[in-house]
Order: sequence, then structure tokens, then C-alpha cells
Amino acid sequence: MKHLITSALPYINGIKHLGNLIGSMLPADVYARFLRQQGETVLFICGTDEHGTPAELAALEAGLEVAEYCQRQYERQAEIYQRFGLSFDGFGRTSSPENHELTQHFYQRLDENGFIQEREINQMYSLEDDRFLPDRYVVGTCPRCGYQSARGDQCENCTSVLNPTDLIQPRSAISGSSNLEVRQSKHLFLELNLLADEVKNWVESHPHWTLLTKSIAMKWLNEGLQSRCITRDLSWGVPVPRSGFAGKVFYVWFDAPIGYLAATKAWSQQAPGRDWLSWWQGEDVEYVQFMAKDNLPFHTIMFPAAILGTREPWKLPDRIKGFNWLNYYGGKFSTSAKRGIFLDRALDVLPADCWRYALLAMSPESSDSTFTWEQLQTKVNKDLADNFGNLVNRILKFAAARFDGKIPAGGTPGEPERQLEAQCQAGMKAIARCLNDLEFRKATNALCALWASGNQYIDDRAPWALLKENPDRAAMVVRTAINLIRIYAIAVNPFMPATASQIFDALHLSASERSSSLTLAVDFCVLQPDRPFEVLPPLFHKLDDARVAELRSSFGGD
Repeated sequence: MKHLITSALPYINGIKHLGNLIGSMLPADVYARFLRQQGETVLFICGTDEHGTPAELAALEAGLEVAEYCQRQYERQAEIYQRFGLSFDGFGRTSSPENHELTQHFYQRLDENGFIQEREINQMYSLEDDRFLPDRYVVGTCPRCGYQSARGDQCENCTSVLNPTDLIQPRSAISGSSNLEVRQSKHLFLELNLLADEVKNWVESHPHWTLLTKSIAMKWLNEGLQSRCITRDLSWGVPVPRSGFAGKVFYVWFDAPIGYLAATKAWSQQAPGRDWLSWWQGEDVEYVQFMAKDNLPFHTIMFPAAILGTREPWKLPDRIKGFNWLNYYGGKFSTSAKRGIFLDRALDVLPADCWRYALLAMSPESSDSTFTWEQLQTKVNKDLADNFGNLVNRILKFAAARFDGKIPAGGTPGEPERQLEAQCQAGMKAIARCLNDLEFRKATNALCALWASGNQYIDDRAPWALLKENPDRAAMVVRTAINLIRIYAIAVNPFMPATASQIFDALHLSASERSSSLTLAVDFCVLQPDRPFEVLPPLFHKLDDARVAELRSSFGGD
């Protein structure tokens, strides 16, 4: 099987925050890296979601034309994701010609098959702005939960999908004016109700989806699917190829998921021999999607309905990994409200690998979780610096000082080494099992337990003490420990690729020696006597209490 992986497309409106990273892109990257390491064929696709009102509002605030704003933000986002080690094979844009072409194709097929209806609808019109206000241009109080900053398309707080006319005390997101009136405008609707039975059958054919994913999908289905508007009165977006619809574009929820296909098509055009349709219409592909819970209705109901309605053999996802929200001291991270830690500033605080490990260790999988600087301090200081980094540093420094920077010869492994090998085998299988099951917090727990078993072995065997009474045995323990460091580097590679690379380079590993799968990595004979190695500087630096207090104050963690 080939493995197609997509991460929810981040909005173009500004640098994303830690919640966006852990809610889709980072776990998708870990899974993609893990599968590649296992020798699988992988295509990892993402891109920027550039249409809709968030882009227009952000460009308006920045004083730029929308196209120029999106180009700048695309380049900024791509550069930051690269610095975080995200290994996208294709990173596209929904404003691309490929997405325009495919979105219009999807619409035409749905229209031909009788799933599109034209209607006059009531829409908010701002007298002060002298224009229709698409859904996200209207903000107000959610009628379901009372959240006072709900948007006209969806409430961020309770995830309810809304219409602008549902909001209590609506106002313009452009001017803040509440001088609004309802006028009629012509729009197109996707008749989800006609596709409800097909969507339900498809959802029910995946009994092993996570509880979060399945429950949100079934909630929508049980409440009954209604037709949804797929066009907006905007100038920025995919034009509607229909008479009488000049000046209108497709709604972002309709064209954004098609962006996965478009990004794959753009990827295929970058090198000869790439067949993008083999990924989206082939039978030998497993497709896994990653996203936060607010995207689940669109990916379990609306996008599948659009695919099914084309009557074409487009690939539907086999697994959908939904994440709850990572909160910030009890409140939500928010790009629009500029609340929380954003990725560019995060990299000024700690290297990317520290963030990757810490965020995965607090993954909001079974419920919402909360980021705190104190929790980050614990993960960096105890897990990374003390448990993992200290093991690597003390063994390599000791071996360099006592054995002239080469792996020592001598001694025969005994029962402690056999026990260590068994622990490593069990630990690597546990990590692989968790990653296969898309359980990222459990995977980091298994990784941390693997490091702990190595530290216990070194403490029990104490090669610095053995060196005086039994030099051969001390040499064997050091040789075992250096091989253990190689095994650990392979184990951390999906989670912390830059750190793994540092260790691979320090041990002078060949390409084949560093490319082993997790399940085949446990071999204590790879690094033989007399091989040279380098001593690494400390892999991780601790966060002291004063620094944590400074960060909490600087980032508003109160």
C-alpha cells in the first residue's frame, strides 16, 4: 500500500500558533516520517488555505492587495514549517490554477448530477460598508452557547455551524457597524440532504475511527443534513462558472479540501514521472487525514459528500485523526485574537525539536489539554535534558576521555545486556504500535520509558567504576551504550529529526546505518570496536525558574 497523508490546510491570515501545529501538521509529520522510516511509500500533502474572508480581512488590516498579502504569507509560513522540520512532499496553495480548475470541475460534476440548486437567500448587508457581508464578515453572539465573538459561519467555542442571520446582535467585521439589514442575493447550494444516506453508509463503514471523529460525524448525520450554500459575494476566490454569477466565488469550505488534490497535482508537475491521479484514484492507497475538531464536520460530512456526488472514483479517507484543542492557560489559542505562542516567536525561545517533543507529549487527543510554561519546563528539563540528553552526553564524553574517541574492544555481553536488548525490543515495538494507531501522547511516553531503561542500565553497570576493577567489562558496557545511542537516535527520528541527525553525524553513521526501521533497529553489533565518534555538545539546555517566569510574563500566561 502507498500512504497518502494530508494535514488540514492552515489559513493564510498570519503566522500560526502552537495549537495549529499540534492539531494537525506536527502529528501528520511524525506519522509520515515514521512510515518512511519503515520503508513505506509516502506522499505528505499540505498547503495554505487562501480564500474566504480571513484572507481579505487580514489583507485589509495589512494595507495590501489580497494576492500580494497571500504571496507574502505563503512564503513566511512555508519557511517556518521548514524550520520546524515538517517534511511536506507537496505544500500547495488554494489560490493556485490547479485548485481553480479542480474546484470548478467538482462543481460542474455535482451540477450535472443534480446536487446543486440555485436559490435567493437572505444575506446581511452593511449600509455603512455599502456591501454584502459574507459569513465571516459578520460577528456576534452565538445562539447556541452565548459566545460573544462567534463568526457568521461557525462558532469557535462550541463548533456549531451557523448562518450570519443566526447571530444575536450581529455587526460588521469590517467597520464594527451594527447598522445591518437583510437583503436577498442569488447563491448556489450543495444538496447534502440528497447525499445523506451515502455519507452515513461511508461513515459507518469505518467502525475503528476515534471516538472524537465518529461522534462529531454521527451528531451531524443524526440531526439530519441540510443543503449548504457553496458561493459567496466576494471577489477573492475561485470564480463560479455559471451565468448570472459574475462577482461571486465558491465558499472557502467548498474549495479548501479540494486543495489537497490540487497540491498533489502541482507536486506531480515539479518532476517527471509523477502520476498524481494514482494517489487520488488508485486502489492501492491508504489515505489518512489529520485535523483539529473544528474541521471534522467539513472532512467527515461535506467534503465526502462532494466527492461522492461527483460520481468519480476520488479517494475518500480511510482514517481521520481528529484532535481536541490545546488551550493556553485555560483560554484558547487564537490567530485572530493574537492570543498565545506563535510559531515564529516560539523558535526564538527553544529549538524546534524541543517544541516538537513537548507538544506531542501534551497532545490533546482524548480531551482538550492546556499548555503552560511550567509543563514545558518539565518536559524539557526532565525528559529531554536529564533523561535523554544526559545519557548521550555522559557516555560519549566518558568514552572519548578513556578510550581515545573510538569505540572500545573487549568484554562479552552478559545477562544485563540481554535484558537491555529485550527492553529495547519491547520499547521500539511499543513506539511503532502507538504510531501505527495514531496515538502520539502514548508514543512519547513509550519513548521516554525507553530512555529510562537505558539510564538504569548505565547506572547499574557504572562503567566508570568498572574501569578500575575490570577494564574489559567496562569497555563492553561503553560499546553497548554507544550502540544504544544509535538505537535511540533511530527511535527519536520521527519525533525530533534534527536531534537524530546530530547523533547520526556524531557517530559517523552511513546512510544504511541511520535508515533502519524501528522494529529492526535493535542491534548492539552495528558499531564495532575502533570506529571513531565525536563528542556532542549538550543536546538540550534547561529552562530555569527565572526564565519560565520571564516567558510567562512576556507571553501573557496569567
